[in-house]
Amino acid sequence: METLGGDWEELVGAALLGTERRQGSPEALLDAAAVQTVRRRAGLRPAEAGPRPEPAPRDPRPVPPEAARRRLAQLLAGRSAAAGGGGRRGGAPDLTELLPQWLAAAGRHGYRAPAALVPALLEAARARTDLRPQALALAGARGLWLARLNPDWRFALRGGPGGAGALPELTDAAGVERLWQEGLFAERVALLGAVRAQEPAGATRLLATTWATERAEDRLMFLDSLRVGLSEGDEPFLEAALGDRSRNVRATAAELLSALPGSALAGRMAERALACVGPEGVIPPAECDAGMLRDGVVKRPPAGRGERAWWLGQLVEAAPLSRWRERFGGLGPAEILARPTAEGWAEELHAAWCRAAVRQRDPEWSKALLGSAAAPPAAGPGTASIAERAKLLSVLPEGERASWVAEFVRAHGLSEAFQLLGVCGVPWEGVLGRAVVDALDAARDAGSYPWSFSGVMGLAERCLDPAVAGALAEADADAAADADAGAGAYWAEAFQRLSATLRLRATMLTELTPPP
Repeated sequence: METLGGDWEELVGAALLGTERRQGSPEALLDAAAVQTVRRRAGLRPAEAGPRPEPAPRDPRPVPPEAARRRLAQLLAGRSAAAGGGGRRGGAPDLTELLPQWLAAAGRHGYRAPAALVPALLEAARARTDLRPQALALAGARGLWLARLNPDWRFALRGGPGGAGALPELTDAAGVERLWQEGLFAERVALLGAVRAQEPAGATRLLATTWATERAEDRLMFLDSLRVGLSEGDEPFLEAALGDRSRNVRATAAELLSALPGSALAGRMAERALACVGPEGVIPPAECDAGMLRDGVVKRPPAGRGERAWWLGQLVEAAPLSRWRERFGGLGPAEILARPTAEGWAEELHAAWCRAAVRQRDPEWSKALLGSAAAPPAAGPGTASIAERAKLLSVLPEGERASWVAEFVRAHGLSEAFQLLGVCGVPWEGVLGRAVVDALDAARDAGSYPWSFSGVMGLAERCLDPAVAGALAEADADAAADADAGAGAYWAEAFQRLSATLRLRATMLTELTPPP
């Protein structure tokens, strides 16, 4: 066989130009390349070793008990709780959905992640952003140490102070100033959030140093971060932002100010709204003047909305709810809502009051606008929209929220309750847990399609109190009796999976309990 000689560059030239132009064959070229490859590798000299990294900082928190460590490894691997595999999910719990609950429970106990599982934990956090806060808290200092050694885990360095690539210590004024002036946008957002959490007024002082030179889209993002920890101390900065050259920035500043009932903007909006609405009737504004525009009122209505109704709604939603009692002669929210309203204005007014109750986090108005959960949604005093009701519910204390949703479920079933359940505190226990189990049982007995309840079933697996697993035994047995085929088989499978998941969640909590 003919061979090709020469150095590596010659062989590369032959490969690029073609062996027929270099008096050789493809086989000879490959043989020569193999020989040269061995020679090149044999001639390599080991490079000098780089500096060893500093040891990881010590984490004084305890590790979870052994059983809990094994459970975490199983959850991170995402294996099925049932033996075997393949096919449809069946009655086995979905372990990937239980991982957030394990992390939350471990955090409540003050554990740290087992050292051997920190890489898998960082990989899980890289793939699922919803896991990151709890996963990074569990990984702790060792997680940050590893993240500085692996570019794939660089996201972990955005979460808080400590080390190269992370935020500076907030007591380091020069470091904070340098990152704020020179950092990437994501780093600056993270820094602003960290400053806001430690000292709310410090965030607006930091913003003021560069506000005039920021891009409009960046100003909007920075302004939005002030929702956390919003207080009267933010009013001067927000009032100045009402004159911003960006309409979106002006509108966001106005929205934030209207969430402060004592702000000057809230007072101005109240004067306008109370001049339009009262016991004598409703007279919407005749025009959208310059003052209204500066205070965030959008002049042009969406398609299908009248101008005056559009302006009125914006005034009412920005006015402090506390001002309406005096305007209506001392009446409370429920009595104001029960009053007859001028024809055509009730829906507009009530929708605006709903938005105001959510923005101002007013539980009295929220409860009045929700009305009775047993009443038909269309007969509610505030809104028939499930999405709007969910927002109103989020304002109520957890106990009242759970009781209202339980009554809604008993009266109307689960088909309309998915969004409402999503704002309830976890775990669903007591009256709410019992109402959900009874409604699922009733839906199965009624011959409802189980596929339409898959979302609620998945939510129930994650949110029901494990203590109600016993109450599922009878429903589980009834479902199994009807499991011949079709819908019956799916219901049986769903109840089996729900029961198994609740039992597994109970076991997880027991495993995480510190030994005596």
